[in-house]
Amino acid sequence: MKGAWRHLHVLAQHVAPHHALSRFMHRLARSERPWLARALIGTLLARYPIDLAEAAETDPAKYPSLNALFTRALRPGARPLPQDPLALASPADGALSVCGRLEGDQLLQAKGRWYPVTRLLARDDPGPFRDGHFATIYLAPHNYHRVHAPCDARIDEIVYVPGALFSVNALTAARVPGLFARNERVVLRCSSAHGDFAVVLVGAMLVGSMTLACCDLGDAGRDRGVRRVPLVPGVPIRRGDEIGRFNMGSTVVLVYARDTVEWADIAPGTPVRMGEPIGRWRA
Repeated sequence: MKGAWRHLHVLAQHVAPHHALSRFMHRLARSERPWLARALIGTLLARYPIDLAEAAETDPAKYPSLNALFTRALRPGARPLPQDPLALASPADGALSVCGRLEGDQLLQAKGRWYPVTRLLARDDPGPFRDGHFATIYLAPHNYHRVHAPCDARIDEIVYVPGALFSVNALTAARVPGLFARNERVVLRCSSAHGDFAVVLVGAMLVGSMTLACCDLGDAGRDRGVRRVPLVPGVPIRRGDEIGRFNMGSTVVLVYARDTVEWADIAPGTPVRMGEPIGRWRA
């Protein structure tokens, strides 16, 4: 029966009105009507183990809306960065669901499921990412929802890619082919002294809104095609800088050029915290 429920759960997502549900949640989560905001925040805190001890504002009653709680800031010093200048810091709190090397142009999504990096990044060819390196971090509803730079770099281009909004939890990732390359997403194409890389913010069910620190995407979610926003001469970022945020939980995928990084020995599914070292540039 358990297996049948899982099948039905994923099947229902294929017919669900992804974007309509996400627009509804967008409005609901931003409502600042005191009675509604209190009810939504109270329900969230009762259901998920949200720890506000490291937040800049620790009193849940001070948040004017559910989204304000989701996108809460951390207090200064809550996430110390690695002392090693070559260390790659986790860009977000979450679970490191999978990391490793690409097989040619293919990334591993879940056991037995691969998908092309060209589709994920909206590229015509894999370029420097063929046989490169990738890591996927899943953010649950209780996690801190801001995304930070994993290393010193320059953001050269923002690419908005329209798509579906399937859930991105482990259950769905194991059953929906090419999940991260099918969902709506924002790609930050970056360059550094050590090599090229990309940070991909993947949308999900009820997460049809992502905010960037360096670029206003406006009504990108209404577009039907890929939107590219070149940043000339590029936006410099330092490791630990905020680069964006999810307005609910979702997934971050890091993709690095071949022969540039070595991942730390972290078992799949292990919780990671923003700022924690998850890999290292090859010297």
